[in-house]
Amino acid sequence: MSEVDDELRRERLTSFWTRWGLVVGAVILIGLAAFGGYLYWQHRQHEQAGADGEQLQAAYDALGQSDVKTAQAKLAPLANSDVDAYRALASFTQADILLQRNDLKGAAARFAAIANDASLAQPFRDLALIRQTMAEYDTLKPEAVIARLRGMAVPGNAWFGSAGEMVAVAYLRQNKRAEAGRLFGQIASEKDVPDTLRQRAVQMAGVLGVDAVGQSEDTKTQ
Repeated sequence: MSEVDDELRRERLTSFWTRWGLVVGAVILIGLAAFGGYLYWQHRQHEQAGADGEQLQAAYDALGQSDVKTAQAKLAPLANSDVDAYRALASFTQADILLQRNDLKGAAARFAAIANDASLAQPFRDLALIRQTMAEYDTLKPEAVIARLRGMAVPGNAWFGSAGEMVAVAYLRQNKRAEAGRLFGQIASEKDVPDTLRQRAVQMAGVLGVDAVGQSEDTKTQ
């Protein structure tokens, strides 16, 4: 019986490989090819990231030497890089160059492109939206500023200081002094807000009847 069982197993195995051997072999080859392709793609990604990093540094070096033309030539391809961080940094730098030339409209358009790039991480997009609003501030209606930045003008948000200040000023332009004073008071008591911004908030809150001095001092001692 043992010999019969062994013979049956051999026949089944032989039949299986005769029938399915080519298919199994093809699947294994496809799997190996796909894995090899993935490893190659990762290698190319690392190589591209390294090359992009060197080019971005070269652009910054050129800017440090006031060679804007060379910097722009190096930034242009980086603004279309497949590496999100380099694409964002290059686009921000392009926008800053436009700001230095007092091209507020061009800079705002560049910042808007970053803010609307869904493939970028949210912190990049939020910062771009703030910078866009700064560039356009004098041409925007107060309600547009408030609608655009209200979500970031809350304590605890990474961009609360900058967004909150612009929203508070927009409230003042609407003659909503109570809302502006309350927001300036919140900025004054936020420990993560830069000192210069906090000092402005303390002064503005005081003008609007909100005692933010004590809140600011308490925050510093915490």
